[in-house]
Amino acid sequence: MASGSLCFGAACGRIPIAGVGMPSSSVPPAKLAARRSRVRMAAALAPMPPLNPKDPFLSKLSSIAASSPDILSHVSSDSDIPPFLDLFDSPTLMATPAQVERSVSYNEHRPRKPPPDLPSLLLNGRIVYIGMPLVPAVTELVIAELLYLQWMDPKEPIYLYINSTGTTRDDGETVGMETEGFAIYDAMMQLNNEIQTVAVGAAIGQACLLLASGKKGRRFMMPHAKAMIQQPRVPSSGQMPASDVLIRAKEVINNRDTLVKLLARHTKNSEEVVSNVMRRPYYMDAVKAQEFGVVDKILWRGQEKIMADVASPEEWDKRAGIKIVDGM
Repeated sequence: MASGSLCFGAACGRIPIAGVGMPSSSVPPAKLAARRSRVRMAAALAPMPPLNPKDPFLSKLSSIAASSPDILSHVSSDSDIPPFLDLFDSPTLMATPAQVERSVSYNEHRPRKPPPDLPSLLLNGRIVYIGMPLVPAVTELVIAELLYLQWMDPKEPIYLYINSTGTTRDDGETVGMETEGFAIYDAMMQLNNEIQTVAVGAAIGQACLLLASGKKGRRFMMPHAKAMIQQPRVPSSGQMPASDVLIRAKEVINNRDTLVKLLARHTKNSEEVVSNVMRRPYYMDAVKAQEFGVVDKILWRGQEKIMADVASPEEWDKRAGIKIVDGM
């Protein structure tokens, strides 16, 4: 299936926004068979958002799909961990393709059929992966996939994995309008499904808002992921009349105020606190993001004991014989 081959208009033509209830026992067998046939046809035309081939999480997942596809068919029994994140605990699964090929049992247990394509694998796990900046093409297909997953099952959770720089590129250049992030946010708020969010890399700007807007208690962050909130930016528009510049400036201020209100709502901070930290780019590691209310849990995955054994700064000073004088 070609990635990004489905347009949003075509998706909306097939996908009702309202939740679909479970068929009752009184439905005639013929109608039930026809309904199942339509579901299978829709699954064959599922919307696929564009994927970044250089994304580290997707690269590792693709490698695992190629070397050990049977592992991916077993869903983790740990309900506290979103899909596929437990794969990173296994040394065998983290082996490189070259190491797997050199193993004695490689040829004997090599899969007889080709591995699943990565977009289908993610969609089958009810994962919407945002691994690119929020440009219109990405936004439109992410929303289409959210609607599709709700239509397939309005009761099962949807997992939103985020590794995005928001509406800017890595170098800070603006590539999208702030409305792209608001569009995805509004779609998330309208769905019947529980949406669990996971930061697997970067959650910058509007992407940080999407991270914070997941279900309370089910917002996760990898240990070395980064989050950042900042004031909205607009693409350079060259020479403009003074009246147009004023209109654009007012719109940017409105977007900033909206972003502040939404972040304050989901992080449980006051609007004044959020507005003050957003005066300049405010970077947060996993611990800071948890303290600020952007996420609820850090997926240390085995590092809890290591972190518990780390002495506090005061303990290190005491061991070194350093005395604190006048708070210095």
